[in-house]
Amino acid sequence: MPRRTATMLTSTLLLIALLCAAVLIRVPYAEMSPGPTVNTLGEHGGEPVLSIEGRKTYEPSGHLNMTTVRVTGADYRMNLVEAVYGWLAEDSAVVPHDTLYPDDKSAEEVREENAEEFTQSLESAKVAALRELDVPVGERVVVASVVKGGPAEDRLHAGDVITAVDGEAVKQPGDVAELVTEHEPGEDVVFTVVPAKAARAAEKAGEKPTGSREVTVTTDEADDGRAVVGIRAGLDHTFPFEIEIQLADVGGPSAGLMFALGIMDKLTPGDLTGGEFVAGTGTIDGEGRVGPIGGIRMKTIAARDKGAEYFLTPEDNCATAARDVPEGLTLVRVGTIDDALRALEDIREGETAGLPRCTAG
Repeated sequence: MPRRTATMLTSTLLLIALLCAAVLIRVPYAEMSPGPTVNTLGEHGGEPVLSIEGRKTYEPSGHLNMTTVRVTGADYRMNLVEAVYGWLAEDSAVVPHDTLYPDDKSAEEVREENAEEFTQSLESAKVAALRELDVPVGERVVVASVVKGGPAEDRLHAGDVITAVDGEAVKQPGDVAELVTEHEPGEDVVFTVVPAKAARAAEKAGEKPTGSREVTVTTDEADDGRAVVGIRAGLDHTFPFEIEIQLADVGGPSAGLMFALGIMDKLTPGDLTGGEFVAGTGTIDGEGRVGPIGGIRMKTIAARDKGAEYFLTPEDNCATAARDVPEGLTLVRVGTIDDALRALEDIREGETAGLPRCTAG
């Protein structure tokens, strides 16, 4: 065989071997890419995203789109070719696998955590929206979770309303821990609770929960010597009418701001957007403060691809987002729900020159 032919054949075989190896080699990275974006004012899967019963509502036009990031699964391991392609692509980001899926958590635990964060974000969105509209919102202390194998297992349940501990009324979740830790390990604590089922039924009927009962739990000893019962108390809210948010296969807290704005738009006449296409992201708390999120670059791409012209951006994400803005998209900086409402007013009135825009840091 001529030397040139042999060299070419050897090189070709070597290249094939390297490509095969690159496909077979798994690397500890995950990929993020633009995910679905959904109009909180519209429908998804044939069902309204926001449904409100027991209160007059309005049908606004325009878009208030929440945005998402698509990520590779917890159990999926990218090969070297996919990682290199992802690094080179403009519409994806390759990050260390444990950034999205910590090694000390199973895939199921990550999914449950994301689902819990999403549920909490919806609760906070409702609270922020109604408070902004001066609609009264009730508060109550509840059992947020029960430790498996702990003293309270099968005695207390998630969603039970805690009205008192040892006969002393509780108003904040911290009151529960304070009263429990006044005991020595091995002593009994008496909880006065309204079972979760009865509390939900009363809320649906617009009534105060009744049917309280006393539950005695024997404390255990924590690693630091404190008395514990194995529950986490949380703050739940009650609303004067029903607000349902239907959106499957979405996790995390980042849609809070857009859901809050969507609720407000449905409850007030006129359009917050003036018919414009506005998208955005950001966590929100009950006081209307907007917090930062992950995957901002992927979300701005998703929004612009869908047709958005304005993107409400948490102020702590602004510098990162402004480094590479999709053409035709205006990034609007917001730190509170009031900031978002002022920006929407400017957009609605066509006075966009003074919008607080994100700048690269």
